[in-house]
Amino acid sequence: MDSTTSAAQDQIAIRTRGLSLWYGDFQALYDVDLDVKRGIITAMIGPSGCGKSTLLRALNRINERLGYVRTEGEVDVLGTNIYGDGVELTQLRKHVGMVFQRPNPLPLTVRDNVLFAYRLHHEGSSSRDEEDALVEGALKRVLLWDQLKDSLGRKATRLSLEEQQKLCIARLLPVKPSILLMDEPCSALDPKATEAIEELLWDLRGEFSIVIVTHNMAQARRASDECVFMLNGKMVEHSESAAMFVAPKRQETADYIEGRYG
Repeated sequence: MDSTTSAAQDQIAIRTRGLSLWYGDFQALYDVDLDVKRGIITAMIGPSGCGKSTLLRALNRINERLGYVRTEGEVDVLGTNIYGDGVELTQLRKHVGMVFQRPNPLPLTVRDNVLFAYRLHHEGSSSRDEEDALVEGALKRVLLWDQLKDSLGRKATRLSLEEQQKLCIARLLPVKPSILLMDEPCSALDPKATEAIEELLWDLRGEFSIVIVTHNMAQARRASDECVFMLNGKMVEHSESAAMFVAPKRQETADYIEGRYG
């Protein structure tokens, strides 16, 4: 391997090769080859049932919670094949955080929500002052500190949906993930809250590699660096977002973007 090839590989956060996945007898993904670059936002778009959420969940093996899922191929995350022998799911999910479609704060205080995942990985090893610093840092990072600093003992489930979704992102940060996976993170939010989450994503890019699934093509265009279009379990096109929406290379992509699909 020459230095140019090595340097190019160092810029890749996630690489899939020949990734196929079945739910029982139904094949949901077909030989997906995908490179996700470090430090940018990559959006995945496509019609319902095209496989984009399945692909997203394959990137941290969360699909395996269903006992009838079978996967073939490779998924390399930060240079490690996560489907290889000896991979610990706890460590994998420490490096690859997940934000779901609807905010899912725990029925605990704001403070305990932020510290929940951290405490799982650092049981009994942190002082109160260290934990306070982690809470403040995480909430500042998601632009919630000024709103919540005087109500850290408040039940997280009483926050607005926008605050809950930001809190779910903050909950990931103390364990220092490298990658954030987001499955329709704005679908339950109103336009103002959606704008706030998108602004937050732009603020987090660079420090994190972010992959977002969205049905909202306007969101994919304005809130991502690169875009992946999927159809029938296959990756059809992957390019810079601006290029895809102005001059897609594939007719299927153009048909979908212009509302002619189906």
